[in-house]
Amino acid sequence: MVDVWSYGFSIFDKLYVKNGTFYAVTSRKESFPPKEGILTKIIIELEEGPYNPAEDRLQYLTPSEAKEVLGDYATVIPGMTMFIADPPQYLPHFYHFWGEVIIGAWRVYSALGFSKDNNGSLDRLSFPDRWIMPFIDREDEWRDKAGLNAPLMRLAFPSASIEKSEIWKDWIKSGNTLVFERSMVINRRAAHKSPLGFTWFKMISGTQNVSVPSNFWEPLRKSVTKNLFGYVPEVAASGKALVVPKFKHSKDTASSKPHSIKPIVTYISRQSTGRRLIDADHQGLVAALKELAMEGICEVRIPIMEHLTLQEQMAEITSSTIMIGVHGNGLTHQLFMPPSLRSAVFEIQPPGDYAFDYWMLSRNVGHKHYMVRNDTLTTFGPEEWHEGVNMGPLFHTTSIPVYGPVIADMVRKRLTQPERDVEP
Repeated sequence: MVDVWSYGFSIFDKLYVKNGTFYAVTSRKESFPPKEGILTKIIIELEEGPYNPAEDRLQYLTPSEAKEVLGDYATVIPGMTMFIADPPQYLPHFYHFWGEVIIGAWRVYSALGFSKDNNGSLDRLSFPDRWIMPFIDREDEWRDKAGLNAPLMRLAFPSASIEKSEIWKDWIKSGNTLVFERSMVINRRAAHKSPLGFTWFKMISGTQNVSVPSNFWEPLRKSVTKNLFGYVPEVAASGKALVVPKFKHSKDTASSKPHSIKPIVTYISRQSTGRRLIDADHQGLVAALKELAMEGICEVRIPIMEHLTLQEQMAEITSSTIMIGVHGNGLTHQLFMPPSLRSAVFEIQPPGDYAFDYWMLSRNVGHKHYMVRNDTLTTFGPEEWHEGVNMGPLFHTTSIPVYGPVIADMVRKRLTQPERDVEP
C-alpha cells in the first residue's frame, strides 16, 4: 500500500483482484489501515438476492499466503485504476459525484505528486487510465438528471475508460487473477468513518488532513475547460476575466455591453426549483446587484442553469469571479470557476442553518466562502470553520429569506478594495 491514505480513499500499488475480491499482499498486515476504513459493507440487491461485496471482499495476504490464494500468475493491468466501490444511492447526483467522489479522490491522488523538491508541482502526476464502478449496472445509476456527471468525466479524463459492473462480472467469470499496477479504492461509507466526519459530516472530511498543493484541483479544471473551449479561462487579481467567453444571450444580464471587460458576478437563480428564495427577496437581490453594475463595478449575470446547455453553463461559470446562489446543486459549478485573489462564493441558507457542502468545495478549490443567512454574513479563515450542522424547517422550502444589499455591499468591497486588503 502507498503511504498516502485517507478514510474511504485508499491507494495501492499492486492490488490483486480475483473472483470479485480485492487482495492486498503485504508482509506487515499490522501496518495496514483497518478494512472498514477502506471498504465497508454495501448491500446490493441483485436478481439472485442480496449481495454484500464487502463481506470477505477485501483481504490482506502475506506473500506466502498469496501464492496459494492467487495462483502462480496474474494478468497485469497497467497504469492507474480508480475503483468507485459504491452502490448507486448517491452517485447519480452532481454534487455527490463531482463534489465528493471526484474531488476527494483527486485530492488524495495529488499527494503522490507533491513533494518539497518540486515546489508542489503536479506536472508529473499522470491522469487515471480507467474508472471502474463494480456495483453499478445501469447508466442511470451514475448519470445525473441534469446530464453533467458523464460529459464532465469525458472532458476531464478524455483518454480514460469508464466501466460499470459488466467488466467486474467478466473478471469473476474468467476466474483469473488480475494485478493492478496502481489503484485507488473509493468507498463512501468508509470515508464517513474518519474522525473528521463528525466535524464536517462530509465524505471528503478526512481528506482535508492529506497534504497537497493549494492548487491541487487545477489540473482537472484546466483539463475540463481546455477540452471544452480550446483554452483555459483565468481571472486576474483585479477580478477581470483574461479571456471573455461566448455567452448565451440573457435578458437578465445587467451590463449594457454583452462582453464588457469587468469582473463578472454570477447569481445562479433557483426560482424555478423546489428550494428557493422568497420571490420578493429574489427581486431585491437582483435589484441590489444591478446597482453594482450601474456603478460600473462589475457585470452581473443571472443564468438559470437548467435552461442552458453544458457548454453555456460552463461559459457562465468559468468567466466568473463571484458566484451567488441558494444552497443547492448549482453551487457545485464553482469547481470550474477560476480561483483568483477575489474569487468568492456567496451561499444563501435560512437563518440559523449551516451545512458544510459548498463551504467544503470553496475551501478545496481556492474561493472565499460567505454563508448568507438573511442579513448576516459568516465567513472563516483558512484554519477556521463553523461548529456543527443545522437544517431547520425552512432549509428545503420555497420561503428562504435574504436581504440583497448585504450581499451587494460585500461584493462591492471585495471587488474594489486594494489587493493587500482582500481577505483570503
